[in-house]
Amino acid sequence: MSDDAAPPRRSRFTTLTWLALACALVVLVVAVAQRRDRPVSDRTVGEVTRVGVAAGASVPAYLRAAGEELAALDAPDAYALVSFAGYLTPARAAAALDGAPVSAVVARVPLSGRQTEIVRIAALRLPDDVVAGMADVAGRKDREAADYRSRAAAPAATADPELRRVYESGAEVAAREADAYRTGCACVYAAVVRAAPDALRALAGRPGVRAVDPAPEVTRLDRTVFTPPLPEQRDVARPPADSAAARGGGMGDSSEAARTVSGPSPTARAPVPGSGPPNPAPTS
Repeated sequence: MSDDAAPPRRSRFTTLTWLALACALVVLVVAVAQRRDRPVSDRTVGEVTRVGVAAGASVPAYLRAAGEELAALDAPDAYALVSFAGYLTPARAAAALDGAPVSAVVARVPLSGRQTEIVRIAALRLPDDVVAGMADVAGRKDREAADYRSRAAAPAATADPELRRVYESGAEVAAREADAYRTGCACVYAAVVRAAPDALRALAGRPGVRAVDPAPEVTRLDRTVFTPPLPEQRDVARPPADSAAARGGGMGDSSEAARTVSGPSPTARAPVPGSGPPNPAPTS
């Protein structure tokens, strides 16, 4: 028998081989293209920068360190945490920061013998954005007070006098905070600004400014926690004594600060009530 049929068979095998290689190449090209189209993940997710005085740390030591860092600062525009010597109204805060590019202010209602929540209010235009942010916080505090009252009237609290006192105390504090913010209270005690070193040093010399803590390492405010010292903190950064906690009524110490961020325009959302006794974020 003749072998004339062999060459066509080799030709057919060669054709199939080339088709397989071509298909593999197409798959490879598509895979590479899809990988390039995939967004690059943000490797900074989960990383938080902290600026300010740590809970339990020496306030005088923090103030000295901030001053030394500010004096040595040699960088382009940088964020900085400005602490005030007292609690200021939105108008007085605007006057103290006049000319400084502000990103946010830090506020707290200074109720004697009570721990109150620290809030960070986004503010580019002072005092207008601060007043608007305070109004948002006041609305949220009204809702918190109503929620506390509802809990105090529930059967579980009615049967437990201790728990009822916790809720009633929380309602009282939230209502007083709401009233204070609604009237544009003297509650602002710090601000976040961004400026050149010389401007920051000039700001540190203004009346009423306690410290300017430069933070050139900050690149994103949404991943930065600011913990300025309270005006009344002179030795150690600790939460103020809470008269309700002293009576066994409830709101314990915490070093969590500025967990609520209020914007100048959007309406603030009420926190989702938890199942246990509420614990407002007090001072640090």
